[in-house]
Amino acid sequence: MKLKSSLPLETATAILEKALEIGRQEGMKPLTVVVLDSGGRMKAMQSEDGSGLLRFDIAFGKAWGSLGMGMPSRQIRDYLSARPNFQTALAAASDGRFVPVPGGTLIEDADGMTIGAVGISGDSSEKDEYCGVLAIRSVGLASNPPNFDPDWRKSSLSDQH
Repeated sequence: MKLKSSLPLETATAILEKALEIGRQEGMKPLTVVVLDSGGRMKAMQSEDGSGLLRFDIAFGKAWGSLGMGMPSRQIRDYLSARPNFQTALAAASDGRFVPVPGGTLIEDADGMTIGAVGISGDSSEKDEYCGVLAIRSVGLASNPPNFDPDWRKSSLSDQH
């Protein structure tokens, strides 16, 4: 039997490698990158030397939460900021597997269909998101959000709450 994947392994790997390359070029802290297909299955994952122990779980949660809610993790953060009870319910419903901060980016094909998500963790959330958006674009696919935070360079881990 042959099954069609929503996101081919070679595409997922190219996104992952490009995200890590961008992070290194920009002098970011060591990153962990997770790429999931539209069913939430892991297609690719790498963690740079020096990336912290929880970074995989955070990156996975950003990508998985984006797929689960059908929106990028930045939008989830904004949506939930005024809905703490809903955030608590989502945390319980997902067994704590969603992380509602920027860095979870949906991957869309030419028809606007979501075919996967990338989650990145290691530097500030805005820098993580920047790497994801550019990495997705580099393989000829569209990202959601379509643009990264224009002030991404100004963010730092000390800005995070």
